[in-house]
Amino acid sequence: MREFSHSHSSRSVSQVAAKPAVSAVQADLVRVGPHLRCAIGWQFLILAEIENFSVLRRHLGRCRADMLIIDVAARVSAVLPDARVIVAGRDVVEIAFESEARLALDVAITALEAAFDLPFDIDGEWHGIHVQFGAAAAGAIGERDEVHLIEEAERALIDARSERVAVARDVVLGAASVDRAQLARDLTIAIETEELFLQYQPKVHLRRQEITSVEALVRWKHGTRGLVLPSDFIPIAEESRDIVALTLWTIERSIRDQKTLLEHGHDLRIFINIAGVLLADTRFVRKVCALVQTSGARLGFEITETSVIRDPESAIANLNVFADIGIVIAIDDYGAGLSSLAYLKQLPARELKIDKLFVTQLTSSNRDPLIVRSTIDLAHALEMEVVAEGVETQAAMALLSVMGCDMIQGFLISRPINLDALIHFLADEKHLAIAADVRAPFNRLATVWKRG
Repeated sequence: MREFSHSHSSRSVSQVAAKPAVSAVQADLVRVGPHLRCAIGWQFLILAEIENFSVLRRHLGRCRADMLIIDVAARVSAVLPDARVIVAGRDVVEIAFESEARLALDVAITALEAAFDLPFDIDGEWHGIHVQFGAAAAGAIGERDEVHLIEEAERALIDARSERVAVARDVVLGAASVDRAQLARDLTIAIETEELFLQYQPKVHLRRQEITSVEALVRWKHGTRGLVLPSDFIPIAEESRDIVALTLWTIERSIRDQKTLLEHGHDLRIFINIAGVLLADTRFVRKVCALVQTSGARLGFEITETSVIRDPESAIANLNVFADIGIVIAIDDYGAGLSSLAYLKQLPARELKIDKLFVTQLTSSNRDPLIVRSTIDLAHALEMEVVAEGVETQAAMALLSVMGCDMIQGFLISRPINLDALIHFLADEKHLAIAADVRAPFNRLATVWKRG
């Protein structure tokens, strides 16, 4: 890597990059703090990646395309003259700066996005260079914590690629920070030594007033760290490719637990979350099909639309393979990302899960009920049942029932629990009383929706 000098501006962008049309945004940046370099406060790292590098390389040729990152760095330096701009690869630059206010990062990203809306004059031709931004912010940190800032920015850039919007993440520092390299090594061992376990969260069918399925959630009780959060180890598993072994372990354990449930008189389908990187893995698909067909298990796979967008052709083909052997496909976190009708209508999905982001604000927001009801109508038109995640109150359950939602899942029914607790929970049948309350008189908002 080499630091980009402000005097090293490329001739091809001098006319455009010298005075980007972001003066108003830059003024905001100045107001946030008198200067970007300071001894205390917030430290920021932005990774800027040329999204359409491959397209430009085919048009411009390899040699000229390899110089595009210099053009990008020049424009970044023009927008943020006090930032340290480093060329980190042929399509990535690192932008580091500090400020007394966290808001400075958001203002900087806004300024950069505005600057890159302008085309580049490249050897007499105008081209748009599309740049994705992944950023991380941290309070005053020491040298040993800088690696966490870099790792968080890299994770943000991965999210930005998928969501196609700039993503900024805050870094949690200190003793609780995760040593990702060590955790990756420990995870490989954990899969082999039974440090992992499953918890299950029931889904209640509102019309039938019964639990028809459960979602399997993998947990990790580390030998020395204690409970490691899924948000910490799942991304690591995806990066290290341990996600294959982790998911196969989850499927095998779910099949075994399903047999135990059946022995206690509970015939429930078990849903398992499948990472997007696995949908194009033909070896993984073959192994899963063999496991399911040999065992006769009743499983469901929850996938996100974002995971399909990465490689639509392979993902859709393999999802159809799963559906053909009886695995129910559910679309998870619907509405949280870039929901696309173009992909939605192609997927062999039988369930659609509305993200809890909309459900938790259902009775206190004017817009969320409209979004939820239209999503339910859309799913039913596509012959899918609808699951609402994150249901925590009787009022939300009542309103969802009036809207025609098929199933609910959330703390109102049960938190994720281990297999023994699930068996007792099902035998106790307290969930039936909760679901029956949906017949009670609804609040005024629910009545309005029923009339509509």
